[in-house]
Amino acid sequence: MMEYKGYFAKVEFDDEANIFHGEVINLRDLITFEGETVDKLRTAFVDSVEDYLAFCKERGEEPDKPYSGKFLVRVGPELHKTLVVQAHKNGKSLNTLVNEALLKVLKNSNQQVIQD
Repeated sequence: MMEYKGYFAKVEFDDEANIFHGEVINLRDLITFEGETVDKLRTAFVDSVEDYLAFCKERGEEPDKPYSGKFLVRVGPELHKTLVVQAHKNGKSLNTLVNEALLKVLKNSNQQVIQD
């Protein structure tokens, strides 16, 4: 994975063409790039993100943000009920309970989390 200004990209290598190609993930808009070396690939990634941001600014549009901080999680009705009851017992909202549980999972996996 590559990261620049909060935009993450997946990269693959095309053995037949002998070239790296990448795509920014989790956007509605399509941002792609390619390069023959890692340095060229990294430069192309940065240039593509900067071009995208400039294009959005030129059109007066907000760039698509990779992560809004919201996502939908589907659980069974019994688990939903149990979590709501547990949250109330702890004097918390369901959102706070789930957020804390997710942070704990990441902490236990030694994943660094930057909170806003």
